[in-house]
Amino acid sequence: MLFLRPILTIRKAVLFSALAASFVLPGTVGAQTRGGTLTAIVQPEPPILMLGLNQQAPTQYVAGKVYQGLLTYDENLKPLPSLAKAWKVSADGLTYTFELQSGVKWHDGKPFTSDDVVFSIDKFLRAVHPRARVVINKYVESVTAPDAGTVVVKLKETFAPFLSIFVVDNMPMVPKHIYDGTDFATNPANQTPIGTGPFKFKEWKKGSHIVLTRNNDYWKPNLPYLDEIIFKVIPDAASRAVAFEKGDVNVLRGGDIDNVEVKRLRALPNVEVTTKGWEMYSPLAFMVMNQRQPPFDNIKVRQAVMHAVNRKFVVDNIFFGLGKVAISPLASSTLFFEPKVAQYDFNLKKSRDLIKESGVNVGARTIKLLSFPYGSAWDRLGEYTKQSLEQIGFKVEIVSVDAGGWAKRTGEFDFDLTFNFTYQYGDPAIGVARHYLSTNIIKGSPFVNNQGYSNPVVDGLLTKGASTIDPVRRQQLYSEAQNILVNEVANGFLFEIEYPTFYRNNVKNLVTTAIGLNESFDNVWIAK
Repeated sequence: MLFLRPILTIRKAVLFSALAASFVLPGTVGAQTRGGTLTAIVQPEPPILMLGLNQQAPTQYVAGKVYQGLLTYDENLKPLPSLAKAWKVSADGLTYTFELQSGVKWHDGKPFTSDDVVFSIDKFLRAVHPRARVVINKYVESVTAPDAGTVVVKLKETFAPFLSIFVVDNMPMVPKHIYDGTDFATNPANQTPIGTGPFKFKEWKKGSHIVLTRNNDYWKPNLPYLDEIIFKVIPDAASRAVAFEKGDVNVLRGGDIDNVEVKRLRALPNVEVTTKGWEMYSPLAFMVMNQRQPPFDNIKVRQAVMHAVNRKFVVDNIFFGLGKVAISPLASSTLFFEPKVAQYDFNLKKSRDLIKESGVNVGARTIKLLSFPYGSAWDRLGEYTKQSLEQIGFKVEIVSVDAGGWAKRTGEFDFDLTFNFTYQYGDPAIGVARHYLSTNIIKGSPFVNNQGYSNPVVDGLLTKGASTIDPVRRQQLYSEAQNILVNEVANGFLFEIEYPTFYRNNVKNLVTTAIGLNESFDNVWIAK
């Protein structure tokens, strides 16, 4: 039986309901086969699997099968039920009521209740989550539990995309009985994550593999189909491609292989390829220039850097055409994208002229370029950027780190220049504003305002854009903000990323929602 998708409006108090345990996601087919092991790759190896504390892409991929959120989303970003089976929004857009699924248990056997939801949103995520905390602290007045199966969230003021923030990596539900009253960051349970998802943590052999096993007490009857999921740690990109070619792994996620391998692997027999499953994320890559000290505290220097980097060359040659040059901090697929902003063409003369106008001696000290440990393409981007900056007078040293080291140093603002790519979550109030609000210059996460950008005008525009319901007015506010952010090079916008997913054609229902491979996989099965 298919779940009937709700149409959201906050101007009427409408109750959305769904069949809790038996709905079938788009793409489901009959004659599913139970059993089998799905083998994938996780790279780089995640520093931790506690999704509430770490949201790096590898963590999301693995932990999305362990933890769950209240909602998930179809490819058009419309909400679908997850741990919430029904929801309603008050006429004034300030009260959200969620009806929870029944019979849900944590992996340790304890019941999942509304108390866990209240704790997760109002205490855990409010304190530690780099994206969710921005929304919660700004907009959420209270989170209450009228009974064990109901949660009511009241907002201080309207937040237009509020129903879009409940995706699992934004709002993972965390067990209150394990975390309440503890130091969240040092809780021993972080090493053996406990969620409500279809798969339970079984084993993590560092440098080798992570194993998740079937949750036999999963709240959806007869699911999941798979017995196990094994995520192999294979540091070398060429070896990852060979592993897929030989059949040692069933799935390749975007970024698992060098882009030069895409054409060859696409042509293999019994292989399927899709670029779907990224609708919620629309990843955009950018340079992060630490603006707390010279030389990147100078706008003209940052503008010079933009003219010194040939972004089309980067897309076409380093990433083999899998993407397109970014025009603004918003991806072109994200709501309220503004194409009419300042353009930074590749122009070394203009770059050198801007350096001269800035009056800054950019070669006065060596710039530490913190490597981005997500594969050889990013290594090449680092090398290319070093060469590009040296052409306009910089001295640059590349500092190599692993994923954990990058997250730590970036989160502590211990860098001059680095790279990042982040997810947009369909709306700038959720995925974009976090990088530019001065109130989000907070140590501890690599996904906040790490560069230290501060502009009160932008703060006001982004804040108004989030609380304004009228889409025409929202567009005006976000267009004005984008113009300022681009002119001031608040970040060095590089390119919008396109990710192909490769999988064997006997793997079914692999990508069925807007969060793609970060989905729970409770409906994935392998044909015999």
